[in-house]
Amino acid sequence: MPTVFDQLNPNLRRAIADLGYKAPSPIQREAIGPILAGRDLMGCAQTGTGKTAAFCLPLLHRLAAEHATVRPLRPRVLILAPTRELAAQIGENLSAYAKYQKTPSAVVFGGVNINPQIEALRRGVAVLVATPGRLLDLCGQRALFLDAVNAVVLDEADRMLDMGFLPDIRKVLDRLPARRQSLFFSATLSPEIADLAKRFIRTKPVTVRIDPGTPAVERIAQRVLFVDKENKYNLLKWLLDNPKCFRVIVFPRMKHGADRLCKQLIRDGFPAAALHGDKSQNARTRALEGFRSGKVQVLVATDIAARGIDVDDVTHVVNYDLPDEPETYVHRIGRTARAGAEGEAISLVCAHDRQALREIERFIGRAIPQQLDQPLHSEFARNAMGADAVRPPRQPFHRQGAKPQKPAPRPQGPRHRSSS
Repeated sequence: MPTVFDQLNPNLRRAIADLGYKAPSPIQREAIGPILAGRDLMGCAQTGTGKTAAFCLPLLHRLAAEHATVRPLRPRVLILAPTRELAAQIGENLSAYAKYQKTPSAVVFGGVNINPQIEALRRGVAVLVATPGRLLDLCGQRALFLDAVNAVVLDEADRMLDMGFLPDIRKVLDRLPARRQSLFFSATLSPEIADLAKRFIRTKPVTVRIDPGTPAVERIAQRVLFVDKENKYNLLKWLLDNPKCFRVIVFPRMKHGADRLCKQLIRDGFPAAALHGDKSQNARTRALEGFRSGKVQVLVATDIAARGIDVDDVTHVVNYDLPDEPETYVHRIGRTARAGAEGEAISLVCAHDRQALREIERFIGRAIPQQLDQPLHSEFARNAMGADAVRPPRQPFHRQGAKPQKPAPRPQGPRHRSSS
């Protein structure tokens, strides 16, 4: 039976066949046709749904059909991504899709030497994948001009807003030609996202809404393990001793917690690497490469990795700490059970996480199964209510040797004897 893949040129069809693509995913089925036709598009879809192929394949097809000359410093297609990791992932996918057609591409982002990126642009690329900050740096140095861009993609728009990139996006839009194809993708369509879409897209777009949350959540075997805080690390080690846990992402709440947890795991014989925003780009790249290759069993990541990290065969996601927002829970566990595979999401829940767990369950519309037959089960955590069930506010982290700030003085007033 014909599919939208049949509309692509033979070189692209051959490349995706090598990658094992058979039937298009829902976002590919809905988006490829309009993009091939040159329409603007607004898509609501999360990572893990085949979204990257949904915009890369038809754009590569159109570039090949146009036989446009590649000009130094002037790309034809611009893809904006919020993080270095997502930009690198898109770049890898582009290279795989363009395996049999000569469509040069480049990826530019901050945290690394800018000179090799400038050299790549001077040689000429048809497709440029970029994070907003480095893109504007290159434009400011007159090492990049956007006047030849005829198609632009804004990927993970909601993440862009979360990370404070709106001013940079506006500056980029000011440099783009008014006549262009605009493709806008976001996991959510809040009023703020809709307002950004109106700025980004000049014509009435085709709107594609793909809700991967429900199918992905259904494929993931979720469970909750109740544990006292002081036993949490030992419970994690008990989980990781299972031979089935051979590629695991563990999510703590904070960066210093990720580093501490990673050091403990390495000390106890678990191949681990940490990934968070304070790591250098080289360190982040090494961590991801080690995780993909299987040399690293456990990737200890903050929520910078909850979106945009596409690693095959992640067997388990462990919420070492529950996230602050229920939506983040869904993004985290979506790192497993990708491309139709199965996966498992495990949450370690202390007493003070009980209210956060209830909010997550309300958000996903179901109760998460509880595993009570584990060696460090805590009935206190399971039944916590009231003040015991509420997480205390975050305390500022002071690096070793730093002088902590004095707490603000309490207001004076009558003293009351505690009832506890």
